[in-house]
Amino acid sequence: MAKAHELDYQLVGDDMQAVIVTLDPREAIQAEAGAMMFLEEGIRVNTGTGGGFMKGLKRVLVGESFFITTFYNESGEKRKLAFSAPYPGKILAAPLHETGPLLCQRDAYLCSAYGIDISVAFTKRLGAGFFGGEGFILQRLSGDGLAFIHAGGTLLKKTLQSRESLQVDTGCLVAFEEQVDYDIKFVGDFKTALFGGEGLFYATLIGPGMVYLQTLPFSRLADRVIAASGINRGESRGGGFLQGLSGLTGGDRGF
Repeated sequence: MAKAHELDYQLVGDDMQAVIVTLDPREAIQAEAGAMMFLEEGIRVNTGTGGGFMKGLKRVLVGESFFITTFYNESGEKRKLAFSAPYPGKILAAPLHETGPLLCQRDAYLCSAYGIDISVAFTKRLGAGFFGGEGFILQRLSGDGLAFIHAGGTLLKKTLQSRESLQVDTGCLVAFEEQVDYDIKFVGDFKTALFGGEGLFYATLIGPGMVYLQTLPFSRLADRVIAASGINRGESRGGGFLQGLSGLTGGDRGF
């Protein structure tokens, strides 16, 4: 079997990307339940907890399915299969054998080389847990191989130097390397937080390390769809006070 980090893959598409993986004989890949788009004959599919009840429970805590699906090439030839994301965006191929573990937003994981571990990571600062919305619990991806992460809209990469800091809307933060320090801080202007719709708190990241951002958090897209559908019968189009009240604890519901 080939080494996990030698996984043969191709990213296709622009705004609705998919990853096509070519499996060698007896090679396997694992994925979030429901992410598979197609597979060729000779690939066996097995769904399980990936390590027992507690493993499945931990994945539920980080926004994934209780079960994880493994795809194993039982044929004597190369076989292809593909995975796609549930909403528009880009797919990041993260080489964990080079970067080390990544901390990700709760529903970022798409698929990975077989054996990549998906676990719960708690933020280092108490303030992040209390004021970061769902930010107290993050995904931690670790292991020897590639992990594919989905980001909404366009994916931006930012390399932080030592002690360099970056303030980010919590919903726009996709993933960051484990050595990056993460905290939630008050924006410092209550009037802006209340009426500007950006929330009271930003995620503050301090380098060194790589940070991955997304331009379209799913929560922002969902809010726009709901507002346009008229489900919220307030029918307020100007944002302002009501919008500010709805976003007091964070701009977008990300981490």
